[in-house]
Amino acid sequence: MKIAIMGTGGVGGYYGGLLALKGHDVAFIARGAHLRAILDKGLRVKSVHGDFTVAPARATDKPADIGPVDLIIFTTKTYHTDDAAKAIRPMVGRDTIVLPLQNGVDSVERIGAAVGMEHLVGGVTWLSAAIEEPGVIGQYSDFRRIAVGELSGEITPRALAVFEALRTTGASVELSDNISRLIWTKFAFIAPVAAISCLTRSPFGDFRDVPEARSALAAAIGEVAAVGAAAGVALDADVVEKTLAFTDNSAPSMRTSMQRDMECGKPAELESLVGIVAQMGEKYGVPTPVMGLAYAMLKPANLKALRD
Repeated sequence: MKIAIMGTGGVGGYYGGLLALKGHDVAFIARGAHLRAILDKGLRVKSVHGDFTVAPARATDKPADIGPVDLIIFTTKTYHTDDAAKAIRPMVGRDTIVLPLQNGVDSVERIGAAVGMEHLVGGVTWLSAAIEEPGVIGQYSDFRRIAVGELSGEITPRALAVFEALRTTGASVELSDNISRLIWTKFAFIAPVAAISCLTRSPFGDFRDVPEARSALAAAIGEVAAVGAAAGVALDADVVEKTLAFTDNSAPSMRTSMQRDMECGKPAELESLVGIVAQMGEKYGVPTPVMGLAYAMLKPANLKALRD
């Protein structure tokens, strides 16, 4: 397939690199020092599943230079979603598929508003990866799972084509007939752990075994599940227990991407991971005391990072 990676960070760089290794025609959209390093030395990936380099790598900061593609994997930070969605328009042809693999639960609607909902398929990934230095992606988790599916629940030829392309990466890939449920199931994990990890400034192993922090985490997971149910997406009745178990089975040194960003003084995905829970809770009349407090306490530092 002819594929464009919109946002060559941890997720986009890792999966895009694997797709390029498997013979797909991949173009990486990046910028600044990261782009220059990719053009000079290739895209280097340091992974628990094996290091590799894509060189030469086709990369640019101008989507118009790429032109229409078969598939756009959309992996920017959520606070760049609206601008990035407008920027991909030159790469969207009549049959182009756009697959968001971002955190949060509102990517499809935001991107669809810019390019047309008919181009969107739903997607979600479980992966720990980040830019370590310009041109270098670090991938840290044993898990590397992707789910894709039509928002309608249909199994279509285009969804199957995306599924088959992603399967070549070696990741665990599934074709779902209820992708919205999977997106919210992941959100019930990533949003609460992002909130608690940022509040405690601690890796998983340091907060998950502290009874008070664990209780707050469990309550936050329940809040996300309740908001999802109010929005029409019912999660498993034991989603709190399953999510806590997933947290327990994660590496004790693991940190969320939002935590890494906040600790470095960078803008974080606070609005799409934490703020949206409090806002949707207010909209639907669902109490969100833990997530609401986390949002209030983390927002000042995030506003400062955005200003700087």
